[in-house]
Amino acid sequence: MTRVAAIDCGTNSIRLLVADVTTDDGTPRLHDLTRQMRIVRLGQGVDRTGMLSAEAIARTLDAVGEYRRMLDNLGAEKIRFVATSAMRDARNRAELIDGVTDILGIAPEVIPGTEEASLSFSGATSGVGAQEERPLLVVDIGGGSTELVIGTHAIDEAYSIDMGSVRVTEKFFAHCASDQGIPRGVEQQAAEWIDAQLDAAEEHVDLTRVRTLVGVAGTVTTVT
Repeated sequence: MTRVAAIDCGTNSIRLLVADVTTDDGTPRLHDLTRQMRIVRLGQGVDRTGMLSAEAIARTLDAVGEYRRMLDNLGAEKIRFVATSAMRDARNRAELIDGVTDILGIAPEVIPGTEEASLSFSGATSGVGAQEERPLLVVDIGGGSTELVIGTHAIDEAYSIDMGSVRVTEKFFAHCASDQGIPRGVEQQAAEWIDAQLDAAEEHVDLTRVRTLVGVAGTVTTVT
């Protein structure tokens, strides 16, 4: 048995999973010890400025410090830290990489959208029953990007879109007053932009093949 930890640093949240891995029958299985999530809004302003703000870096490093204490208490043997859309876009990502390395003793991996899509598919389909019709479409709506992955048991097609909940909110709704609702015209502009991104994605993934949709991440679970 091996105790492992994974930290997923997204545009809006940072998540921790610590689990024991067993391979009694040759198939690796995770036995969760803890799952944690903190909203740090690392991608605040990145779409507009191309930079991580000092406040966002500080919030994220505070969460990483909290996770380090949990890791010490649980005694994880292996740790992997991956970062996604906000870190891909930010010119000053080295500031956060250095801070995380100082706290955890390992350097974060800034993974490309294709690898993010592959990890999303593997994680999401591990919990899908054999009775579900295939091919599956895994839709991972993050803060800065959305991954579309189609496959039966392995990945057939994948595409990462620079479109997520934080990016869309800042692009279209940042000026809207929270107590007055969203103006119809602004909502229409956002919908048209999102539709255009999905139209472009269809040039890379064949959505007509899909028989089951699997949605992951905070936007999907909140709407559900």
